[in-house]
Amino acid sequence: MFSWLRKQEKAVPEVIRTVTEGLKELYKRKLLPVEELYHFHDFHSPALEDADFDSKPMVLVMGQYSTGKTTFIRYLLEQDVPGSRVGPEPTTDTFTAIMHGEAERLVPGNAVVVDPKKPFRKLHPFGNAFLNRWVPAGAGPRAPRWDPQAVPELV
Repeated sequence: MFSWLRKQEKAVPEVIRTVTEGLKELYKRKLLPVEELYHFHDFHSPALEDADFDSKPMVLVMGQYSTGKTTFIRYLLEQDVPGSRVGPEPTTDTFTAIMHGEAERLVPGNAVVVDPKKPFRKLHPFGNAFLNRWVPAGAGPRAPRWDPQAVPELV
């Protein structure tokens, strides 16, 4: 009786430290159960993993041969990319994912696809023909790192 006289307890707001953390939590709590209920992962794409949320932004550079793609990337990184060559004829016959790493090195695509910390696990269904031509490269510690503070200067 007289329920309107009772004091309303205020709900304590949920604290989210980063946007990434909030998106990850929202996906796992709200969207993932719906995807599982309707078997979305069976016919479309696998569920998102933590690496999909935690990975750095990616940029795709593509074009015809000898148009300066590798030269452009070398200019941005201020260093050579492992496994890249520059010449007048087609020199690159692989797909390269350049990542920041502890050392400059080439990693087989098959090895990176099974690493749960990398956002490339979804490439596995493309098969060995693709994975043999996909070469992730560690750009080494000298490579510039992603700096969100620098983005407004680039715009």
